[in-house]
Amino acid sequence: MNMPTRRHFILLATAAMIMPNIALAQDAAGILRAAYNNWRADSSHAIVEMTIRRSNGDRNLTMESWTMGDDKGLVRFTAPARDAGNATLQIGNRTWVYNPKLSQVIQLPASAMTQSWMGSDFSYDDMTQTEDSVDDYDHTLLETRRSGGRNIYVIESVPKRGKPIVWGKLIITIRDDFVIMRQDFYDQRGALVRSMITDRVSNIDGRPYPTVMTMTSAAKPGEWTRMTTVSAEFNIAIPNYLFTRSNLQNPRD
Repeated sequence: MNMPTRRHFILLATAAMIMPNIALAQDAAGILRAAYNNWRADSSHAIVEMTIRRSNGDRNLTMESWTMGDDKGLVRFTAPARDAGNATLQIGNRTWVYNPKLSQVIQLPASAMTQSWMGSDFSYDDMTQTEDSVDDYDHTLLETRRSGGRNIYVIESVPKRGKPIVWGKLIITIRDDFVIMRQDFYDQRGALVRSMITDRVSNIDGRPYPTVMTMTSAAKPGEWTRMTTVSAEFNIAIPNYLFTRSNLQNPRD
């Protein structure tokens, strides 16, 4: 039997240091995938109210949304009357918007995805966040702590090299039931740009769900956008025609 050499000890020591890092990265990605799956499921339908607070007052909107898998989503505004009919369609990495006043469908270029969505603190890119977007980042589990009788995971997500992502990093806080509780967005210099905080978690259709979420901007204290889920259902049958450009402009009953 060969005795272990100094080289063997060095290799074993190196492996011992690398393996925990690999395991932590895999755990972080797995937690994020589970959180996105809890958010969208295989399919979903929801009624959501959005309040946009600005220095000159509040603006209240109501929307209806549908998702299917990781690559299809449709949001259509139903109130107030001046905004009703405005809609956004996502299929894969392509996004279209429909403005009923112009009676026109426009495909958004990649450069426009970070722009404000309907004048809110959310962007078009926020709408397209799915489980697949996990692959665009490298993830590190920074911390696991206990709060309110639950494990809380804090994950740092850094865009992979070559990915066209505006953020320098994300810090995401997730409960052990896979509800995203907080998401902080940092620029390339490491400065905090905005934060999304879950204000309320409710049980909807048999799953814990972030029913009230508020997005704030670091540059505009006192201004925010709040999303309140009025109702939602998951893993339901949704017709494919819903996610088409023709239905975006001329919705079928």
